[in-house]
Amino acid sequence: MFDRASSYTRMDHGTHEQYAHAIQANKAFYAQHPDRVIGLVKQLEYSFPAGGQVDRMEHSLQTATRALKAGECDEFVVAALIHDVGDLISPHNHADIGADVIRPYTSRHIFWMVKHHAIFQGYYFWDKIGKNKDERERYRDHPAFDMTERFTGQYDQMAFDPDYDTFPIERFEPMVRKIFTRTPWGEHTSQDWPTT
Repeated sequence: MFDRASSYTRMDHGTHEQYAHAIQANKAFYAQHPDRVIGLVKQLEYSFPAGGQVDRMEHSLQTATRALKAGECDEFVVAALIHDVGDLISPHNHADIGADVIRPYTSRHIFWMVKHHAIFQGYYFWDKIGKNKDERERYRDHPAFDMTERFTGQYDQMAFDPDYDTFPIERFEPMVRKIFTRTPWGEHTSQDWPTT
């Protein structure tokens, strides 16, 4: 149901009062953002198989589980959990979509890691499909290169094992809520590295 109190039909016709009302009315929607992110991860269960053995949801949970067990920080683990949600919309640029989902809530290098993970993951299989597996080398001088290499090498490309002891999504929900209830574009987004 739409709130008709903001009656403008063009954005440039809205008044200060109408925009103030709209901001107030949208607070409940914004408060549900962590639930929508969790819902996106759950929808991956019904998407195409990640590698034949597991679906995208299992792959995402397994990637996050591996990162959590290795002692990565909350921002990193949440990034691991949501890194493939873009597959629901556009598999061929899924990394960009996942990165944009997390961008207002994390440090710059976590965003960069998610945005570039598909290129870095290519190191492990692109030579088998006629592509340059060393494409990631053009980013060798970026400060987040090693972190992204660790993400794809130790967690993402390893997360296709149906026998791996993967944590359920409930294990990650508190971290998702912690990250996605931050003030969007807050101080955390001006930091190069995660602080939590």
